[in-house]
Amino acid sequence: MSGRPEILFPLFADLETLAGIGPRTAQHLAGIALERPRDLLFHLPISGVDRRRRASVLDADLPDVVTVEVEIVQHHAPRTKGRPYRITVRDSRTEFQLVFFQSRGEYLQRLLPEGERRLVSGKAELFDGVAQMVHPDHVVPLEDAAEIPDYEPVYALTAGVVGKTMAKGIASALSRAPELAEWIDPAQKADAGWPGWRAALEAAHHPEAAGDLAPSSPARMRLAYDELMAHQLTLALARAARRRSAGRQTVETGALQTRVLGALPYKPTSAQTRAIRDIAADLAAPERMNRLLQGDVGSGKTLVAFMALLIAVEAGGQGVLMAPTEILARQHLEALRPLAADAGVVLDMLTGRDSGGERRAKLAALQAGEISILVGTHAVFQEDVSFADLRLAVIDEQHRFGVAQRMLLGAKGQAVDVLVMTATPIPRSLSLAQFGDMDVSVLDEKPAGRKPVTTAMVSVERMDEVVDHLRRAVAEGRQAYWVCPLVEESETRDLTSAETRFKILRAALGEAAVGLVHGQMPPAEKDAAMAAFTRGETSVLVATTVIEVGVNVPNATIMVIERAEIFGLAQLHQLRGRVGRGSDASTCLLLYKAPLGEAAERRLTTLRETEDGFRISEVDLEIRGAGDLIGTAQSGLPRFRIADLERQAGLLAIAQSDARKLLNDDPKLESPRGRAARVLLWLMEQDKAIRLISIG
Repeated sequence: MSGRPEILFPLFADLETLAGIGPRTAQHLAGIALERPRDLLFHLPISGVDRRRRASVLDADLPDVVTVEVEIVQHHAPRTKGRPYRITVRDSRTEFQLVFFQSRGEYLQRLLPEGERRLVSGKAELFDGVAQMVHPDHVVPLEDAAEIPDYEPVYALTAGVVGKTMAKGIASALSRAPELAEWIDPAQKADAGWPGWRAALEAAHHPEAAGDLAPSSPARMRLAYDELMAHQLTLALARAARRRSAGRQTVETGALQTRVLGALPYKPTSAQTRAIRDIAADLAAPERMNRLLQGDVGSGKTLVAFMALLIAVEAGGQGVLMAPTEILARQHLEALRPLAADAGVVLDMLTGRDSGGERRAKLAALQAGEISILVGTHAVFQEDVSFADLRLAVIDEQHRFGVAQRMLLGAKGQAVDVLVMTATPIPRSLSLAQFGDMDVSVLDEKPAGRKPVTTAMVSVERMDEVVDHLRRAVAEGRQAYWVCPLVEESETRDLTSAETRFKILRAALGEAAVGLVHGQMPPAEKDAAMAAFTRGETSVLVATTVIEVGVNVPNATIMVIERAEIFGLAQLHQLRGRVGRGSDASTCLLLYKAPLGEAAERRLTTLRETEDGFRISEVDLEIRGAGDLIGTAQSGLPRFRIADLERQAGLLAIAQSDARKLLNDDPKLESPRGRAARVLLWLMEQDKAIRLISIG
């Protein structure tokens, strides 16, 4: 697989080799990531204009685009500067006017000579009862009528590039598209009724009606599938390569796990048991594990992660649990302490705050194997941190750690197994795009004893009632969170909103009852405020969204979210997950300011109606779209030109199983279909995948 196949060379030439594209246009197109002929092939029309011929403008329901044959009756040149130039024309039933602003008379005399016939096409409107067409899009002699298509595709443009130039460049790129050998399974293609690759491009760029522009049209489905297939082949190759890279067999004895399970006051859910079983099998296998543990708020991921870490210890090794922030690392430490005591294993924590002698002692104990399980932040990545025998790394909230950091961690031990945890339920379509190279375990049941959280929407006008409700709850010994909105992006304004609310609630509930925590506080103060709330010394904790992930105070049963309408759905769901952790009934109050916009109302009512994180994430995907759902900047989501993850989610699952099957049957892609798939990878610029095949 030395380099790009020759058949694709014309598609990877310079744009300037295409008709109608000079250096300036090429520069403008590069600004919207159109840099080579292949990019233009995948730049599909975004809409279309019906330009079928009509006998008269009177046959159209104006305003509308009309294509009609006319006789040029008379030119009316403007008498004063700044007035439009008008031309009276006649179709089969009526007279109307063509209107031009700032146009040169002699040019218009040549374009539309009096007494001759022309085909004109453009938007016509009624003006004082007379139809007029301002600046027709097309004016052609009758013998060139074929130049105006019945249905004209419209492309997304950029400053400095007009539609005609784009269309000309695309037509030129299409003329270079070769016939390629088929990479789609013949049965799959016949079943779906898809055209071949080149025919699909032709059809997508020459729509005959609005339906041809829909994601569900056969040509677009096929091209989207190609894009998804190339992406999933890349992930599948990466997965196969990782499976070939030797791992270590970490085999459980079950001794430590049995102690912990015996001491638990409840029985793990079947989803937890299943996930632990999958992880144990992965660890015992000779390949490296790369599994994603996806669990909704409160589904019991911590127990599963701890069991996995215990397997590493049972096999004579060590485990590390990584958290994105120090607050979270401390929470994990608190949650795991009782479990570690039951198991009789040494647990410790390493963060950026450790320094001097204390840090040196921890590092020595790690290296000597005296610490079995370490909880840490990215401080664990530092060079002087070394383990006696690191077997497993559990990474919490993966999207905050890059792939590069995952690899750094892998280098800390000999072929370390990796388990990634996320509390953000990701719709299946996106998890396939983002984590398609990983095996996935989903925790979709709540542990026994978890009470549902009652969610209500309350207008901010009723703020006094909410404070009264809080006063009664505090008197009964209950605890509450009050989350303040992030006002725009300004930290100072957030601060005022949180501090103002803090002062108001202290006045209402008593000085000692209310604590405050926000992003601008020094870490030590933040920890102290959290700790006081955890110990029950304060009853109400006023906070900005720092508490979104991981805070665990079982006695807290009320969550108030102020200006809930400006929060995202996933964030609201995470915040609500902070209550309902004990045995008491809990409530979540969504305080909103009326009137609610359509999307905001849908977010809040969805939250009120369900606690199922996966259902919530599907609605979130429908409302926001894929890019925003996980913040495209750090999402690791591929950028697809044609495939639409919201509307074509089913296609992604098909592409994944097809890619895995193709590699299973033909691991080196050497069969005729395998060789065609290599061409697809070059076409879609999946160079990483191509390197993986050549290494393989």
